[in-house]
Amino acid sequence: MAIKKLYYSIGEVAEIISVKPHVLRYWESEFSILAPSKNRAGNRIYKEKDVLIVRFIKDLLYNKKFTIEGAKQKLTNLKKNELTDFEKNQALGNKSRKEVDRYKEAVVKIKHGLKDMLELLDNWEN
Repeated sequence: MAIKKLYYSIGEVAEIISVKPHVLRYWESEFSILAPSKNRAGNRIYKEKDVLIVRFIKDLLYNKKFTIEGAKQKLTNLKKNELTDFEKNQALGNKSRKEVDRYKEAVVKIKHGLKDMLELLDNWEN
């Protein structure tokens, strides 16, 4: 999501997560956790947390291949940190945990290499 807004329309959310608006309306009827507010005109207004929940539901159904019932069960038993962890993983661009660990390892090696180079330069000047 490039621009953060306070509220998103159903069309915007559908476009962001690449599903049709009727899919979102169906998910609302199936998942009680997904309940966007409505404005005076009766149009759905999704907050950032609603968008996160929609992304989580899509991940469960499309990527992890949960059934609707399985996803409902998962959301019922959702641990507090799971949604936060999911959000962090989304922010990492859906990199796998192994891939992130490899990046961290590479950064540590670079850091040590730079320290070694600084030490060599310090010793060379003396």
